[in-house]
Amino acid sequence: MSKAALVIMAAGIGSRFGGGLKQLAPVGPNGEIIMDYSVYDAVEAGFDKVVFVIRREMEKEFREVIGSRIEKRVETCYAYQELDDIPTEYAGKFAGRTKPWGTGQAVLCCRDIVDTPFLVINADDYYGKSAFHEAYSYLTSIPDTGKIQICMISFVLKNTLSANGGVTRGVCQVDSDGMLTSIRETHNIEKDGCRAVIRTEGNMKELDADAPVSMNMWGLTPEFFGILKEGFDTFLKETHPEDVKAEYLLPTIIGSLLQKGDLEVKVLKSEDQWFGVTYREDREAVEEAVARLIQKGVYPSPLYV
Repeated sequence: MSKAALVIMAAGIGSRFGGGLKQLAPVGPNGEIIMDYSVYDAVEAGFDKVVFVIRREMEKEFREVIGSRIEKRVETCYAYQELDDIPTEYAGKFAGRTKPWGTGQAVLCCRDIVDTPFLVINADDYYGKSAFHEAYSYLTSIPDTGKIQICMISFVLKNTLSANGGVTRGVCQVDSDGMLTSIRETHNIEKDGCRAVIRTEGNMKELDADAPVSMNMWGLTPEFFGILKEGFDTFLKETHPEDVKAEYLLPTIIGSLLQKGDLEVKVLKSEDQWFGVTYREDREAVEEAVARLIQKGVYPSPLYV
């Protein structure tokens, strides 16, 4: 049995990126993509199973670009996130929908192939080595407190902004014991020099640039699938058919469970510099960041010999 699995959410469309699959955009000197570095770091930390959440239409290209290479190094599985993967009673209600259902459904797609504690990450975000080591240590020694225990690896807001446009982050409140007390999904956060701001209709709101934020790096347990399934049913029931942008999102789900006192979230801190491909213009900066890490000896090149 696997000790801990890594679940990589790679089914997103990436509308702000433009054409092509941003998850598969090369950023390393030998054609490596961001997921290559995430898998490398996870296996090094101790994770012994990788689950890629993709759309079926991506499968051929996905296996060619990364899947066949990763399968040689670690147990590899695939889960498929599809628009029609919803209870039959809601199929007609959302017949015109084209947008994916969000990160909550992405994780729920893994319910039949993950039976150990697992770490969830985005495909197009680079998290850094320390984050995977922190997560693995937690997931292999989860305390028994009588409540569901999960963890979140937090990043410093100013370390997660793009120079090319607004991003969405889960802005967190953390108590003195390192436990999450609230999380607020916050959209269109922009980088303004050393500041983090939100601009709306001519107004500008400044956020705490040092605030801890979620980058969808969650440490969960199999019992969480039951919570996600029940919550997804409620979400579909309450969502209006014409609300084509409504998404079932992990930060929102976990924030609601926190308010109800149904679970506890340990916040593990990472000071590493995030980078990722939200916009097409981000790619050059990511390539430069990867090159610097190779120069420092953080990664070999090529990554896999």
